[in-house]
Amino acid sequence: MEVVQGKARNMLVLSRKVNEKILIGKDVEVTIVDVRGDVVKIGINAPREVSILRQELLEQVERANAEASQASLASLKALEQLEKATAEAPPVEARPRNGTEG
Repeated sequence: MEVVQGKARNMLVLSRKVNEKILIGKDVEVTIVDVRGDVVKIGINAPREVSILRQELLEQVERANAEASQASLASLKALEQLEKATAEAPPVEARPRNGTEG
């Protein structure tokens, strides 16, 4: 048994043949669709509100989000430094541009 974030989890390992099914709870049905070599095709029938994600895609999205948040944080820090530098800079005198300069 494995404990993840305080929750006990069990892994059940089953052997299944093509067209055999596995039920998860009352609402999720996993069907073995095809087996060729080391590739297994499965079909998952679940209610629309149940999220079904491939783990590698979820990890890729999480990495991209983490990278984007770091880039956003770096941009925010650069903007803060620019704002600070602008606030500390001496004011620029406005000069007329209508040809009346003396």
